[in-house]
Amino acid sequence: MSPDKKKILTKPLVVCLLAMVCCLLWGSAFPCIKIGYRLFAIAGTDRPTQILFAGCRFVLAGTLTLLIGSLIARRPLLPPQKSFGDIMTLSLFQTILQYLFFYMGLAGTSGVKASIITATNVFWAILVATLIFHQEKLTVRKIIGCLLGFSGVVMVNLAGARLTGGFTLTGDGFILFSAIAAAVSSSLIKGYSQKYDPVTLSGWQFVAGGLVMILAGLVLGGRLALPSPAALRMLLYLGFLSATAYTLWSVLLKYNSVSTVLVYGFMNPIAGVLLSALLLGETSQAFSLAGLGALVLVCAGITVVNREQSQ
Repeated sequence: MSPDKKKILTKPLVVCLLAMVCCLLWGSAFPCIKIGYRLFAIAGTDRPTQILFAGCRFVLAGTLTLLIGSLIARRPLLPPQKSFGDIMTLSLFQTILQYLFFYMGLAGTSGVKASIITATNVFWAILVATLIFHQEKLTVRKIIGCLLGFSGVVMVNLAGARLTGGFTLTGDGFILFSAIAAAVSSSLIKGYSQKYDPVTLSGWQFVAGGLVMILAGLVLGGRLALPSPAALRMLLYLGFLSATAYTLWSVLLKYNSVSTVLVYGFMNPIAGVLLSALLLGETSQAFSLAGLGALVLVCAGITVVNREQSQ
């Protein structure tokens, strides 16, 4: 990439606009996956088919990423041989573990709660980047921000006894595990994108992870049919949103610090909550006192933990 393009991708306004697009797309995934379960008639307890459904989405996302990227670059985006191990490592966290837990967990909790719990990946990412990968320094401000955010997650789950049946390991717990896997993938992307083209990296890790999930789903007994044009459109949209959001996010992480990009993660829970209320009818949870309070705490924590980046 030319120096001029690199300079553009570090401008605050450009980073903000591209990151917000990513967050809006990711926020739409919460209700759309649940709608997809309904369109494909996938039961909440049918784990193998949920895994198979996720695998199909990510193979599609990877194929779209590589196709569009190849057209833009005017050459096929083939991974260097030395990158195979790194692609599989990234795929393990960014696609396989993150979405294995996400798809299974979302079947057992509401879109509103999942949106708020998923937002903790920002705090996990800060802890992983500072304590494990040593890509940044852990400061008092970041610690305070993490505590604020976690308190929001605790609030929404303590209120769960009234709102959604309380905390469940296979619902809310799996969403939390997914958030931790996503946090690890952010640091991996930051490191690997210094060595490889981020679009190539993103596309091939999607394909690799998706194929693993398809194989696992089939071996476990999952079966998936295409019942209607609406179901196909939903699957295509889910593939498109992943291809677009993760490619943009990877490019931003390549040229900016983890914290600088993740400051915009506060839009994830907002978009997820609002779209879940709109598309799934979860208005009683989205606009309850506990739901709004948790959302405010999470967003405040994300803002505090990254505020020093702009000072």
